[in-house]
Amino acid sequence: MTQENNFHPFEHTPETPLPNLLLTHLSSWGYISAIGADQKSYLQGQITCDIVSLAKDQSTFGAHCDPKGKVWSVFRIFRHNHGYAMFQPTSAIDAELKALKKYAVFSKIELTQGDDVLLGVMGKDAENYINTLSDTRGDVREIEGGTAVKISAQRWLFIINQPAAQSFIAAFQGEKVTESLWTCFDIEEALPIVTADEQEQHIPQALNLQALGGISFSKGCYTGQEIVARAKYRGTNKRAMCILKGNIDAPLNSEQPLELERSVGENWRSVGRFLAVYPFSDHSAIGLMILPNNLEEDTRFRIVGAPQTEWTIQPLPYSLDDES
Repeated sequence: MTQENNFHPFEHTPETPLPNLLLTHLSSWGYISAIGADQKSYLQGQITCDIVSLAKDQSTFGAHCDPKGKVWSVFRIFRHNHGYAMFQPTSAIDAELKALKKYAVFSKIELTQGDDVLLGVMGKDAENYINTLSDTRGDVREIEGGTAVKISAQRWLFIINQPAAQSFIAAFQGEKVTESLWTCFDIEEALPIVTADEQEQHIPQALNLQALGGISFSKGCYTGQEIVARAKYRGTNKRAMCILKGNIDAPLNSEQPLELERSVGENWRSVGRFLAVYPFSDHSAIGLMILPNNLEEDTRFRIVGAPQTEWTIQPLPYSLDDES
């Protein structure tokens, strides 16, 4: 995108008030486009969420699993340009698209990686700004050049064509920032992020999808459904996605996943790597990680190889008992 250099890093501490209106280009995010006469019925038989009952002005989380119930991708799905868009990290799309297409030859559906521009609007005035662009008031709205989707109280996604994106960026009166702040919101809101490194590693409940409306237990069969249902009704899932907060002693290396270990008596044991992590300007940081769901809340963690760091589990903004 030609205006990419208009977006600048935004450094802040956890206590720093954010500007009321911000815009970012979601350069590491993409979407799968599903169009065709069988778009709804085909997807309904592949993914964990119920899109038959999904209204045109609504979006929902969902997951696509392999036959063992392990997640290929976690996405937000909504209507877009006469079809559906499945919004997710770009790095997951290649493998996910191949898996999703596996049985598509028998249906009237076209599954492709979408090429519209993804922009994120953030801040207290985000919804007021969206209201100036659309006469409707749903969570999914048609706007000039595409679609606007509500993510949370202070965030909206734009999925729009290139000319419309250029116009929005040029006319935007708020602050234009790089996408790391979007990641910060995802972590604070405990919204799952499954990149290529995490594909086929977790069942949907380990990513808290049951608490986010991303699993329907009444819609019928889909790939991996038996495993997902067993995790609910037999209590076989032993993991959950957690928010952790701590400190870092060196700049984060985006090429090397950050790993934590936890205290076990006088010893330390590796517990895994972050799904996402966001560093603040005061050397503190927050992140998302899948952990055993029976850990004590006061369990101590530290970064592997950095014994002077200390991390703790933070409260989730929703209950893991909420299920659809």
